[in-house]
Amino acid sequence: MKFSVDKHEKYVAIRLDENRLTADNTPGLKSEFILLNAEGYCNIVLDLSMVSDCDDSQDLSCLLVGDRLCKKANGLFLVTGVTECIAKLLEMSSIDQSLNIVGNLDEAEDLIFMEEIEKELLGSFDQEN
Repeated sequence: MKFSVDKHEKYVAIRLDENRLTADNTPGLKSEFILLNAEGYCNIVLDLSMVSDCDDSQDLSCLLVGDRLCKKANGLFLVTGVTECIAKLLEMSSIDQSLNIVGNLDEAEDLIFMEEIEKELLGSFDQEN
């Protein structure tokens, strides 16, 4: 499976560098989510802009693994670069209802930083009370 990982202070961005999401590459993607989460990354952005095809919606369920891991760590799992084909499969399988889908990496980064600021503000508020 070909993908690139770009680690930042508050999040990690993964770009899948394959044109198909299949039963052959989804286990590797799940493993990467688990590894990154174990390294302490609670905010993960998955860029699917290179993916134009998917064997079936079952392969997309690997995205729910990333979403669960991030939520459990009080973080965000964001999916960006969703092509029309993938969007239709996500909608048909209702997986889109569980995921945070954003237009691009900049939007994902903005959302993560807003969420982190909110956590910090709430944390300081809780300490005062």
